[in-house]
Amino acid sequence: MSNIALTLHPSIHEIAGAAWDACAGTAENPFISHAFLSALEDSRSVGPRTGWQPRHAALRDGAGDLLAVVPMYVKSHSYGEYVFDHAWAHAFERAGGRYYPKLQVAVPFSPVPGPRLLVRAGSGVDAAALAAALVAACREDGLSSVHVTFCAEAEWRALGAAGWLQRQGVQFHWHNAGYRSFEDFLAALASRKRKTIRRERREALGAGLTFATLAGSEIAERHWDAFYRFYLATIERKWGGAYLTRRFFSLLAERLGDKVVLMLALHQGRPVAGALNLRGSSALYGRNWGVLGDWPFLHFELCYYQAIDFAIAHGLARVEAGAQGEHKLARGYLPAPTYSAHWIAHPGLRRAIGDFLEAERLAVAAEARALGTLSPFRRAGGEDTEPP
Repeated sequence: MSNIALTLHPSIHEIAGAAWDACAGTAENPFISHAFLSALEDSRSVGPRTGWQPRHAALRDGAGDLLAVVPMYVKSHSYGEYVFDHAWAHAFERAGGRYYPKLQVAVPFSPVPGPRLLVRAGSGVDAAALAAALVAACREDGLSSVHVTFCAEAEWRALGAAGWLQRQGVQFHWHNAGYRSFEDFLAALASRKRKTIRRERREALGAGLTFATLAGSEIAERHWDAFYRFYLATIERKWGGAYLTRRFFSLLAERLGDKVVLMLALHQGRPVAGALNLRGSSALYGRNWGVLGDWPFLHFELCYYQAIDFAIAHGLARVEAGAQGEHKLARGYLPAPTYSAHWIAHPGLRRAIGDFLEAERLAVAAEARALGTLSPFRRAGGEDTEPP
């Protein structure tokens, strides 16, 4: 296309919410919505404090009409991304290069797959044109690289065709095969897995806990106060940084309404743990969780089994329970590929990373095949995949 221009913006508020969402098509994936991304900015969860400086890209035609947008940040580090390139940075800097700052096309702190190159339907813009514009912006600012993480497979393929380096990973997602109840789901599992899950649920419930699921306006400030304590407790245990501020959670519920689903565990009426989810049109996305105290199997119950219950009750097609975690496999969450693409300015660094990623993709594919043989589900014809 001719007569189009890319502009970069230090705040998402420089782009009208309705225009952004017309490009994002956010019914399925609320993480790319103007509401979610603006809550991160307005709560100061992104910005100078956390090293995620907004630099959102907007592509417009000659008349000024918005054709596409890209959620993008200038990063001075590689934390909060879940696609790890620290080794690339260290190697380049040991060789005298300067890896940071870099451009990161992502949803901050959220390893949730989905579209990243957000093109308005009927605009005529394709991923290749948008990718070329991002590379030009990177070159103009003299930055080392552009990274598009947890993108859609179609975007990944288009970026690969445009010469970007391709990376793959694995998550674990639960898929709803038309189950009518949790027991219906259990009936599809091999007997030993079924017994294990029943025992875990029984012990979690037997600890004197009750559970509540709240959405949108049902979530009061006292619930967010409790959840933020859980969030901080998890950060402290993992020796991490608390990127998300307390205000973020209030803004999230205010702006996303019933798409925000908070699951709480209570002991004698007092919340002791919580799991934050966002709901799309066909999926429940597990995001943050935290707990005070030591409760048997509570993580599995609150983050995996309660999420499955919710998905079945609301007719959702899948549950995406976040990054990593092979332990999810035994609980009905199956391997699913994730995708990222990387444009590296320095030719030598690009060759070295390309060689590494070629070997890594083979290893990831082998891992996925091996994990696929460990399915907890019964074989076709009703036979168990393992002895009871």
